[in-house]
Amino acid sequence: MQRHRFKHTKSLNERLLEEATKLKEEAKLLPHGPLREAATKRARQAEMAAHMDDWLSPLALRSPKKDETPGPG
Repeated sequence: MQRHRFKHTKSLNERLLEEATKLKEEAKLLPHGPLREAATKRARQAEMAAHMDDWLSPLALRSPKKDETPGPG
């Protein structure tokens, strides 16, 4: 059996941030309670995953260029 594959048009980071925004909006519409808390928690998790993706991306791992280093010019 062959797997169905597709190419994402957006990066993982973009998809995670969109999901976080959607969940925050959803949480605003829910009454206070466990469902709202769950949506808020999932939004925070999606934001943290996006930040982790930034930290682990190859651009974040490269060494800084001379003009990017802090300190006297």
